[in-house]
Amino acid sequence: MPENTQVPGAVLARAFENVCVFHILDGLRDGLSHFSDRSRAAVIYAIGHGDRPRIYDPQDLMRGHQPKLKEFYLESLDWRGRPSESDEVELLEAPHYENLQLAGLIALGGRSRHVAYQMWFTEQHLQMCSVGPTQRWLEHAVRLFSQNYAVKSVLTLESAGFLLQQCAVHAVRDHIVDERIRIRGMDTNLRVYPILDAVLGVSKTLEEGAWPRGRLVFVEPSEISGLPFLARFPDNERPSIQNFKHVRKLLQAVEFSPRQLVSDGRSLVGVSRDLVPGSAIVADFRGGHGFLFLGGTPVCSFSDGSFHSSTRRANLVHLEEALLETGLTHEDQHRLMQIVTRIVHAAGERKHGCAVVIDLGGRGLSMSGQYLDRPLDLRADENLDLALSLSKVDGALHLRSDLRLHGFACLMDGKAAPGEDRARGARYNSAVRFTSGHEEVIVVTVSSDRPVSVIQGGVNLTAICEWLPFYGCPSPPCIEDWVRDGQG
Repeated sequence: MPENTQVPGAVLARAFENVCVFHILDGLRDGLSHFSDRSRAAVIYAIGHGDRPRIYDPQDLMRGHQPKLKEFYLESLDWRGRPSESDEVELLEAPHYENLQLAGLIALGGRSRHVAYQMWFTEQHLQMCSVGPTQRWLEHAVRLFSQNYAVKSVLTLESAGFLLQQCAVHAVRDHIVDERIRIRGMDTNLRVYPILDAVLGVSKTLEEGAWPRGRLVFVEPSEISGLPFLARFPDNERPSIQNFKHVRKLLQAVEFSPRQLVSDGRSLVGVSRDLVPGSAIVADFRGGHGFLFLGGTPVCSFSDGSFHSSTRRANLVHLEEALLETGLTHEDQHRLMQIVTRIVHAAGERKHGCAVVIDLGGRGLSMSGQYLDRPLDLRADENLDLALSLSKVDGALHLRSDLRLHGFACLMDGKAAPGEDRARGARYNSAVRFTSGHEEVIVVTVSSDRPVSVIQGGVNLTAICEWLPFYGCPSPPCIEDWVRDGQG
């Protein structure tokens, strides 16, 4: 064939490759950003078995990992493995990931006849219940990339990206199925999709204005008889789990108690004591949110009709880092972290805002507020419980480095500061102004809708970097070029 007829074909193939990578990664990134915190994604791939590996990392997720990637992909050919002759994707085995080992990242890859090698990456956020659903999400990306590249139809690519955007239920389901197979084998009669549908349906159903509370346990039918039932329903009168309103009403019988509703995956069987088989799926409803457990291990949380990876616990690592720069002893730093963490988590669970002023100055601040004749030593549980209640009063709690509560309902005032954010409320902006004028102060604010901010020197230490969006379908560079440019 003449050379001038080969070039257009090669150019078209490369153009489709770029479009395919772009749509799969964009859908993956968007979906994971809704399931977890804002997330980035990247992929390293080689279409042919002998091709040089390319990297598509539009938001610099892999920056800082150049030395390891150079060692793994450029100084050795072990990553290629044997050529795959199958149209189906063969997922990479555990030793492959152990040799790669990139801190703070979740990775999953595979091989097929159509795409010789691919490895997808995303961030491992600190507040994740489990990395399992995210790994299954990456598995969907691996399969969709291989399938769409094999078909080479631009018409299917947008659908593939949309599927990855809406993959939360599928990822959670796949993780649960895989873990249950590991625990009890292939012998199962529980269908997971209807269970997940019921959990989300019940979670959105109010009863006399109240959100659901209590535990709903889905047990393998063969294990039902071994549970210590307090009450059972007749076979022909068992409520269907798809009747969300009925299930919600019956949850009132187990809320704020060790009791639990038991289901065989199709209907409610009865009420039992707090005993759960290892392969049971547990939905723990906690008002406006809840958690899914499997074998006593959290899988994910749910709220607002969707599943999320978050543990819903405040991330106070920035406060911990700020305290390391103070003159407090390690013991006092630890105790202070425990105290503030208790206050912040209580405010989040009770859905009221609060602010905690941590005064690390030697002389102590003079703030306008309600002060105590004898400061409360917050190392005592009863005093800390009182502080949790006082945090509901408008104004801030005033803690000093002596681990005592000196005042509550305190006002934080100050001059206008550059770090103010009009999208945030008065509590947040008051903390920015106040800390701008007091370098020895750290303020932790909790909004009523749960965001937590650690503010020092007029700067929000917990601010999330806004990743720039990416457009178009750029040609991913070879790894050796990417490494050289990143180290230049």
